[in-house]
Amino acid sequence: MYTTVNGRLVGYDESGSGMPLVLIHGYPLNRMMWEAQWEGLTQSARVLAPDMRGFGESEMVDAPVQISTYAEDVHEFLQAMGIQEPAVICGLSMGGYIALAYLGQYPEQVAGLVLANTKATPDSGEAKAGRNKNIALAQAKGADAIAEGILPKMLAPQTYAANAELVEQVKHIMASATVTGIVGALSAMRDRPDSIYTLEQSSTPTLIIAGTDDQLMPMAEQDKMKQAARNSTLVVIPDAGHLSPMEQPDAFNAALAEFLNTLKP
Repeated sequence: MYTTVNGRLVGYDESGSGMPLVLIHGYPLNRMMWEAQWEGLTQSARVLAPDMRGFGESEMVDAPVQISTYAEDVHEFLQAMGIQEPAVICGLSMGGYIALAYLGQYPEQVAGLVLANTKATPDSGEAKAGRNKNIALAQAKGADAIAEGILPKMLAPQTYAANAELVEQVKHIMASATVTGIVGALSAMRDRPDSIYTLEQSSTPTLIIAGTDDQLMPMAEQDKMKQAARNSTLVVIPDAGHLSPMEQPDAFNAALAEFLNTLKP
């Protein structure tokens, strides 16, 4: 499905009814990573999964992008969908950075926050250098080179070794990203602010989801978010890497459905 936000085409999927649940994908992915969620959570919420600009079927804008820009995109998308009430904002990895920015910018519009396989702290100097290296790689060799480099770290080692179908699916999703989308996302992630303070100042119900075998987000980062967010729950999913919704969809959906149930009046 498509909608238009400020003259820019945005691809999205929608299912179910009830409380709005927005699923924000990670980098360098698109909304297809949430397929098991929009199929499995239709009884729990009105599930909306938009593509971020430059990914999937959403157009890129030739302009500087910050994490706050993506949060504004999500807000404008919800307005375009006619949603005025507070929504549950769920983000994975980069999507988590966007969800945290959304909380900071539109706190009254957040009924609940889900932070999956992500962190609230900013990039280290080493991580910033890595972003710059990948920007140069994307510009020189395209999305395929980015996908090839990051793919082994996206999944739990046992998943990567044993689930060839999922590996190929993730590779296909990542390789479909535009170079401008990749460069914009890398720049935004590199320059994002520390969001620990945002969590400390919020009383919004928060669900933190981690994978036992996540090679990209150390458990220490999940603990930092848990300590900062006063009204939070941490769920650790066994045998899951960085893409817990795709690797262990039943466990992920169960955690999210239980959280959504606590938000009902």
